[in-house]
Amino acid sequence: MATTGAMVLRLFFMVVLMGPQKSWAIKEEHTIIQAEFFLSPDQNGEFMFDFDGDEIFHVDTKNSETIWRLKEFGQFASFEAQGALANIAVDRANLDIMIKRSNHTPDVNVAPEVTVLPNSPVSLGEPNILICFVDKFSPPVVNVTWLRNGKPVITGVSETVFLPREDHLFRKFHYLTFLPSTTDVYDCRVEHWGLEEPLLKHWEFEEQTPLPETKENLVCALGLFVGLVGIIAGVVFIIKGMQRRNAAERRQGAL
Repeated sequence: MATTGAMVLRLFFMVVLMGPQKSWAIKEEHTIIQAEFFLSPDQNGEFMFDFDGDEIFHVDTKNSETIWRLKEFGQFASFEAQGALANIAVDRANLDIMIKRSNHTPDVNVAPEVTVLPNSPVSLGEPNILICFVDKFSPPVVNVTWLRNGKPVITGVSETVFLPREDHLFRKFHYLTFLPSTTDVYDCRVEHWGLEEPLLKHWEFEEQTPLPETKENLVCALGLFVGLVGIIAGVVFIIKGMQRRNAAERRQGAL
């Protein structure tokens, strides 16, 4: 990544929805975030809605189209992409003003944390999905490349948009469909301005070694013992509680 800094105007609008509250009810809270940003010098922007950490939709700024995370969402709601494009245009104008007033000071680069894991338990020969989770970074500029046996993979890959965090940093998911085998190894290579060099996160299939029968018996016996101890302790507490309550009732009766 040639550029080492960027000017970013980011706007997060957060709404907290609270469920009905009664003395016996469980308190429920849900958060909707409208996130938008414009980035210079890339001259790129993003507009999206988030519900409890999951994307509802984003706007494809190149094609002026609303992209629902699940197509079923579009059956119950609608959003005009032109409204988002108008917001981004305002962000761009405001960023130009802020750049001049801030003496062209770039945004602080915060390096990402990267995790690679499979979508579901891995079985040889069974299709699966590798997930590369890039988290806690800023600005929202990152290059992610999947490698199979050290070579770039361009088929079977997908990604999310930049997702907002409540601390005003960003997160992003990259996906790779693959067929697990003992001969293939995978890496997720991440480039970001906060990193001195590309970060590689490795993944390969590891066969689970079953516990010997003696260990299984030991674990089973230990679990049974812990369960019995819990039951006994519970009974003891119940009996003591009943004894204390009865003693208190007797004292009140004597008065």
